[in-house]
Amino acid sequence: MLKKSGLLEIIAGKNRGLLATPNDKQAILSAIAQLEDYNPTSRPVEAAELLEGDWRLLYTSSSALLNIDSFPLLKLGQIYQSIRVKESKIYNIAEVYGLPYLEGIVSVAARFEATSERRVQVKFERSILGLSRLIGYESPAKYINEIESGKKFAAVDFKLDAREQQGWLDITYLDGDLRIGRGNEGSVFVLTKQ
Repeated sequence: MLKKSGLLEIIAGKNRGLLATPNDKQAILSAIAQLEDYNPTSRPVEAAELLEGDWRLLYTSSSALLNIDSFPLLKLGQIYQSIRVKESKIYNIAEVYGLPYLEGIVSVAARFEATSERRVQVKFERSILGLSRLIGYESPAKYINEIESGKKFAAVDFKLDAREQQGWLDITYLDGDLRIGRGNEGSVFVLTKQ
């Protein structure tokens, strides 16, 4: 599909949004809106087989995520979102790197509930921040399995108050390998399935 390849082309080289200029951002939002008009999945929240799995972030306008890159001596690495439909769980994992041996992760675990055919309410429950070596982080899938098994990590690991830490996400485009979402804070997210 031309609109899809056009979006992927325009976000290539933008480092998930970190390198996007104001003109780039405007062009990307326009390309996203054009692709959303051709969403092949009319009821994305109900398309469990498409939603399920591990997704890698290609682009976002979320300053909360992109600002991780502004910490001294740290650079933002890959960002993943893993969706476990049967358990109604979402895991967000941001890899960070900087000085040797100080690679780390910033992650949150949340529950989600469908509120329409395209919107989910998200309630954040747990946050884990730590050094990859101490946590034993190798991949998102292995890490999430350890979280689900109840493992405690040698990290800053704390519960979040789901009543205060919540938001919503509209899934505006979904196919076999691409997902676009718009969040309650006005951010847009473009992800590819791993």
